[in-house]
Amino acid sequence: MKKIRVNNNYIWAKAFAKQLAALGVRYACISPGSRSTSLTIAFAEQKNIKCFVNIDERVSGFFALGLAKASGLPVIIVTTSGTATAELYPAIIEAYQQRVPLIICTADRPLELINTGANQTINQWNLYRNHIRWFYSAGSPHMSAWGIQHLQKSAIKAYDISLQKNKGPVHINFPFRKPLEPDSYTDEIEKDVFDLVNSPITYKPLIKEKTQKRESQIKKLAEKIFKTPKGLIVFGPLDYNPDLISNVKNLSKVTGYPVLADGLSHLRFKCSAPDKFIITNYDTFLRSGKFEESHQPEIVLQFGRTFTSTILQKYLERSSTERYIINEYGDLFDPSRKSRSPIKSDPILFCEKLNKFLIEKDLNRKESDWLKYFQSAENLSEKIKLDSLQKVNLKIEQKIITEIISIVPSNTKIMISNSLPVRDFDNFVWKTKKGFKLFFNRGASGIDGMTSTALGIAVIEKPTVLITGDLSFIHDLNSLLAAKKYSIQLIVILINNSGGGIFNSLPVSSNKKLFDEFFKTPHSLNLPSIINSFGLNHYLIKSTKDLNTKLKLARQKKSLSVLEFRTDPVLSKKSREKLRAETIKKMNKEFAH
Repeated sequence: MKKIRVNNNYIWAKAFAKQLAALGVRYACISPGSRSTSLTIAFAEQKNIKCFVNIDERVSGFFALGLAKASGLPVIIVTTSGTATAELYPAIIEAYQQRVPLIICTADRPLELINTGANQTINQWNLYRNHIRWFYSAGSPHMSAWGIQHLQKSAIKAYDISLQKNKGPVHINFPFRKPLEPDSYTDEIEKDVFDLVNSPITYKPLIKEKTQKRESQIKKLAEKIFKTPKGLIVFGPLDYNPDLISNVKNLSKVTGYPVLADGLSHLRFKCSAPDKFIITNYDTFLRSGKFEESHQPEIVLQFGRTFTSTILQKYLERSSTERYIINEYGDLFDPSRKSRSPIKSDPILFCEKLNKFLIEKDLNRKESDWLKYFQSAENLSEKIKLDSLQKVNLKIEQKIITEIISIVPSNTKIMISNSLPVRDFDNFVWKTKKGFKLFFNRGASGIDGMTSTALGIAVIEKPTVLITGDLSFIHDLNSLLAAKKYSIQLIVILINNSGGGIFNSLPVSSNKKLFDEFFKTPHSLNLPSIINSFGLNHYLIKSTKDLNTKLKLARQKKSLSVLEFRTDPVLSKKSREKLRAETIKKMNKEFAH
């Protein structure tokens, strides 16, 4: 039989890459390196996979995270061996915590070089073991029909696990011996083996059967709800899911339970006038001891992740109520660990079934007194906030959030950075008829990789706006290389409070010397010069008129534009404190009896 000369590393990588392309993978993020040569060439040759090259592995990891969030599909990450693999870890942690599908392909030195002092060689065996859903060592290339097909089946398994079976990042480690280039021949293989490389296994991923609790268990919960008028639905951060939003709204109307909707829940958008069940100002009014004392729920249904508001978390912790956490994978989103075991169920099917049972029992609490109390607290808190914000300018950080939401058009995709931006978003974004699709990194909630993630999202979702702080922006400056290289249109709302504005809210801020030196971290960087040095656009915003004008200008650009607001963190803190004090005072008076 005819023999074909091949480089075994390249053939091995090609079989893997072609199988993933056949399954439907469409994006790969690659950082240059020698040991990963075979993987890089193999993925670059796949016509159906668009490759993005980032010299910084940390940027590459978060860029891939953004692509996966926006596409809903697994994204490939390729790196060389050594510390390059460790640079991916922050993005992998975030993907693990938030169940984002990534397929991480790390090139490695062969086993005989481990622990010998060989250059760029570390122990990569199951390197990310605490933050992945599956690890596989591809081993040295095996030039046989069995070897090729086994590798193809491993690619299928990686795809299946990352996308649905245990959604999240998976890691495949590829040890390669030199030579690495396709035209450096190492083996002669039979033609039928060679043909297998170009013939991916035909495989249609099974649609994962959506899990739900047995009908008897949902029926039992329905009986409890029927007898319990004082309940709450709490909805934490969750990817946009219109069917779930619709079902939760229906559940609220049937039960008479208010929905305490996190700013990242998507429940605050596309709201019509009758959406009186949606409550957004709880972080403010739950600070009132009088309200909390007289409004203890008897049952709580929780959807989505752990809440942005620590006030809501503490309110539920102090309550002795029964809390049911519902999500597809049975993840525990309760730091207090006081809730019942999570209900592992597709939340849409769960709501549909629960609604059906409650309607059959003819339950209808649309006008319950319990609900009216929360609506009253909601309206009072919102009026105080609106009055407060009318008296301040854009030096106050929370004012920026409300201005952005009022000005950007409906259907904008918004990425919310961590630290102060996400907290102000949660506190100062109210119900609106506008529709926004939100993205966020609330898995580990770090400030790293925000711009990189937003750039990955902006490749697919347009228009995209990132709301971020100055430290987060500085932390990810290398991402601007990708923005320039790929001409990605992204509008960055940069809230510059000269470093660590969130730390002003900590008790340590009272020790000025210690606070200024170790926590405030003022940077004094000339951000306009840095941004312009990348060939990107910078605009300083001083007024609402400025914002309107520059936002229109940025939307016409085909690259990244930064709209910078220079705020006063001390005044912003005082404004928040004054607002809370006024709300607590009025709430305590309103609910004294």
